[in-house]
Amino acid sequence: MSFLVVRGMSGVVTVNSGNGLPFRQFVLKVHSRCNLACDYCYVYELADQRWRSRPRVMSPGIVAHTAERVAEHVRAHGLSEVEVVLHGGEPLLAGRAAIESLITRFRSVVPVPVRFTVQTNATLLDREFLELFSAHGVRVGVSVDGTPEAHDRHRVRPDGGGSWAAVRAALTSLRSFPAVYGGLLCVVDVGEDPVRVYESLLEFSPPAVDFLLPHGNWSAPPPGRVADTVSTPYAEWLIAVFDVWYARPLTRVRLFEELLAVLLGGRSGVEGIGLSPSAQVVVETDGTIEASDILASSSPEASATGLHVARDPFDAALDLPDVRAGRSGLAGLSQQCRRCPVVSACGGGLRAHRFLEGAGFDRPSVYCPDLVRLIGHVRSRVAADLAALA
Repeated sequence: MSFLVVRGMSGVVTVNSGNGLPFRQFVLKVHSRCNLACDYCYVYELADQRWRSRPRVMSPGIVAHTAERVAEHVRAHGLSEVEVVLHGGEPLLAGRAAIESLITRFRSVVPVPVRFTVQTNATLLDREFLELFSAHGVRVGVSVDGTPEAHDRHRVRPDGGGSWAAVRAALTSLRSFPAVYGGLLCVVDVGEDPVRVYESLLEFSPPAVDFLLPHGNWSAPPPGRVADTVSTPYAEWLIAVFDVWYARPLTRVRLFEELLAVLLGGRSGVEGIGLSPSAQVVVETDGTIEASDILASSSPEASATGLHVARDPFDAALDLPDVRAGRSGLAGLSQQCRRCPVVSACGGGLRAHRFLEGAGFDRPSVYCPDLVRLIGHVRSRVAADLAALA
């Protein structure tokens, strides 16, 4: 899922229903369309085109049903807090009134604190939105692809024009709302200079940065990823950034922090790192429940559950075989992954990246060589520092 989150949830989770670990992060697709046409977008540019038949905006009725289902899930599992991520498409297309109504509805229905995050392309992020988010304690993550040139090459408007100028203006305003500023999300482009990309992001003084691997799989490989075990273009790109960040961490970088956490014996709070099960579930604008819409980047049916918030509890999703398979840790990985010495750190990578047409997800990630190389490098740096301290 393409958004930046704050690591960890407060409180102790007690499971009461016997259906497995509960969901604690609810991703709401509040608007199904977008005002950009990013060339790597897993919603509009890859296999899944179901958005065309879905409502543009989540209706008040679906919002109400979803809030009730979240409250039901909280009570069933004794949760002390949940997170709701406003996503899309571009969620700000839903408008200020609809977003404020959704926040108010959830906080009036769900019997525990609800943390709200919105992931936006920032082209519509004006002062009025920022004041709204400030008033309601909503954290904002912004998608921005490093340098102006890279951003305007990938994150374009439908007419082909770039979006950098609008995003830069929005980030300038966002910096004056530090309690709202969640961080920046950047998709890796191995054709760009990694250190220059990182330094360009730092110019906006982000409290956190996250780097995402572009979505791809064995049937549709990501750019620059060839089918061999030698070349590791994504690892080399990330290693260059890691070395600069590790020597002088001017901001949080979620990917690196999560890797360090699992390598030092802790647990990861994100998908694609470590063996911790995902705590995330998705609700589309029409109320359908999905396990993870990233899976649809490989096959439109992969994320479908057949469930709907108007009739089904979220616990029903916990019982589905495909959902269980994606949340079963080591047991849900291929034999090759289970034998790998770095599996506890990489966790097999994102499930969507393991897909092969006609064969499903029973294989390592298409990024396997990159993950092994990156993890080995990070482990070596940390081991050297620990040895020096000893």
